[in-house]
Amino acid sequence: MSKSIIRASVLALLTTVMLAVPAQAAEYGSHTFKVSNGASEDHPVSAGINAMSACLEDGSGGKMKLRGFYNGQLGDDAEATQSVRSGSIEMVVTGAAAIGGIEPAMSVFELPFMFASDKEVDAIMTGPYFDYVAAKMPAHGLVMLSIWENGFRNATNAKRPINAVSDFEGLNFRVMQNPIFLDTFRRLGANPVPMAFGEVFTALETGAVDGQENPLPLIQASKFYEVQKYLTLTRHAYSPTPVLMSKAVWDGLNADEQALVQDCAASARDAQIAKSRSVTTEAQVELQNEGMEVSELSAEEMDKLRALVAPVYDASMETVGKDNFDALMTELNKLRGK
Repeated sequence: MSKSIIRASVLALLTTVMLAVPAQAAEYGSHTFKVSNGASEDHPVSAGINAMSACLEDGSGGKMKLRGFYNGQLGDDAEATQSVRSGSIEMVVTGAAAIGGIEPAMSVFELPFMFASDKEVDAIMTGPYFDYVAAKMPAHGLVMLSIWENGFRNATNAKRPINAVSDFEGLNFRVMQNPIFLDTFRRLGANPVPMAFGEVFTALETGAVDGQENPLPLIQASKFYEVQKYLTLTRHAYSPTPVLMSKAVWDGLNADEQALVQDCAASARDAQIAKSRSVTTEAQVELQNEGMEVSELSAEEMDKLRALVAPVYDASMETVGKDNFDALMTELNKLRGK
C-alpha cells in the first residue's frame, strides 16, 4: 500500500473520530451576584435585573443568578460603585454621574439636551460609543456589561408651576453631585443643592429644598408626588444607567461564564428599556392622578432654556474631555445625517 493511501486512510479515520466526539459542554460554577441599585424595587431597573437573572439561570442550568438590592441598601451610587471596584460587591446598576468622576467619557451624557429622541439614545448606548467607553472601564477596576436607562429628566417643585424659564429663579433644586448639573441649574437662576438620592425625599418633605429633577418613573416610584405639587416636562437631560461588574470578579470567571454574563446583560436591556418606556407614559398619568399639576414650557421658552444652558458645554469640556465629546458627537452626527 502506498504512503499516500496510508496517509489518506489515517486522515479519514481521525476525521471520523473527531466528528464522533461531541463538543465540550460549557462549564458554569455556582454564582449569585449581588447587584446594588439606588432606586426602589418597583422602578424599571428591576425589570432588567430580573430578566438578566432569569437569562443567567436558564443559560447555566440554574447555577448562576443575580440578587438585587434596592433603595441604596448597599450604599448610594457612588459608594456602591467603589465597592464594586474593590470587589466587595459584584455588580451595580448606577447613574452615569456616579462614575463620571472615575471615567470622564461617561460625563458626556450629563450635558443638557444631548439627545433628541429615544432612537438616538438606543443607537448610542448599543453602538460604537458604548464600545469606546467600555474599553476604558477595566483600567478603573470595572467591566461595563451594558447601558440601561433611567430616562429623560424632568423638574418638580413645591412652590409654583414653571411656565417660563424665569420661574426657575430662586428655587432651591436638589441635583446630582456633579459639576455639570450644578452649572446647568445655576444658569437657569435656581440654587442647585448637591445631595445623595437617598436624602432627597426627606429634604423635600422638610422644605430643605424646593424641588428636584428626575425621570418620571423614578419620581413616581419614589413617591415624590407626596411632597411635590408641580411637574414640568423639560426633558432637559438624559440619564443612562450603566451595568457594571467588578473586574476582580469578572477575572475570576471562566470564559463560558463571562460570555453568558455579557450576553444576558445585553439581552436584558430590551426588557429594561421596554419597561422604562411604557412606565414613563403611565407615570405621567399616575402623577396627575396623585394630584400633581403637569405643565410644559412653550417652544419659545424651551428655546430660551436651551440658550441659557448652552454655555455649559464649553465650561464642561475640561471635565468631559473634548476627545470624548467629539467621539460621541461623531456618532450623533452620523445618526442625524450630518
